[in-house]
Amino acid sequence: MKALRIVFMGTPEFALTILKEIVSSKHELVGVVTVADKPAGRGQQLRESAVKTYAKSLNILTLQPEKLKEEQFIEDLTALKADVFVVVAFRMLPKIVWTIPPMGTFNLHASLLPDYRGAAPINWAIINGEKETGVSTFFINEEIDAGAIIDQEKITIDADMDAGTLHDSLMQLGAQLTLKTLDQLALGTFKTRLQKSEDILITKEKLAPKIFKEDTKIDWGKSAQEIHNKIRGLSPYPAAWCIFRNIEKDIHLQCKLFESTLIDAIPLESKTKMVATKDGILFPCSDHYLTIKSIQLEGKRRMDFKSFLAGNKLEDWELIID
Repeated sequence: MKALRIVFMGTPEFALTILKEIVSSKHELVGVVTVADKPAGRGQQLRESAVKTYAKSLNILTLQPEKLKEEQFIEDLTALKADVFVVVAFRMLPKIVWTIPPMGTFNLHASLLPDYRGAAPINWAIINGEKETGVSTFFINEEIDAGAIIDQEKITIDADMDAGTLHDSLMQLGAQLTLKTLDQLALGTFKTRLQKSEDILITKEKLAPKIFKEDTKIDWGKSAQEIHNKIRGLSPYPAAWCIFRNIEKDIHLQCKLFESTLIDAIPLESKTKMVATKDGILFPCSDHYLTIKSIQLEGKRRMDFKSFLAGNKLEDWELIID
């Protein structure tokens, strides 16, 4: 099997795991492309991406263009004479970039395309109550996540699995699929499947747009199942939230909720009052209660429900329902 010359493009931890798999393979990594260093933290010190830090440790050539159509960047990429570009959790590429390598440019996406095209496929799959998801490799074209599919691998979403756990599972599965795809390209054994326009239209309800704060607020008028899916689909980050009112002090605080669990239906005592149990705090939904095991009050650290109850009288708090 011919060893392919590869340029890798990516930024976060998810991409880093795939990059490490490529480095340990028989293929040759000739360069890495990642975002420019950005100021972060209280001191606003420049911070490198996870991908850059790793690439530097191995003395791998790293490019950080501000604009992907920069003439110098295009020249530098072309000079690397890569057979293929591999893209994981990076920016949308202009055609002048993804057409450079003779074998094309493929992307690893954390869903079973054409379902969940977009920026947050892991979160939305759980929020929508999917029982299965996976990873896909596909050739990049002019449309977002719509190119010809090369290969896919599936994974089951367990009933209480949160986005963080699914992220890590898909990260490992994605690393395996990326290497498998590279080997198929090297051997010439790959077969592509077009994403037909009618398939994409059918899955229009299964999109994965970027998540904004308004998407993360809990609607207590929803069922316990729907709210459970939302909490785990947004955990640990950015986290689902609601508003608490301290009755005694008459103050409103934003509260993030984590680690929810469905329980047998219990008649609601109140639409705004929570109930303490040995297993967690019961929150009233439209149909019945949902158990919450971890809470973070505005301005405080995240804590388990026992720590919250130790420092707060639950009868002093109520849910604000819009």
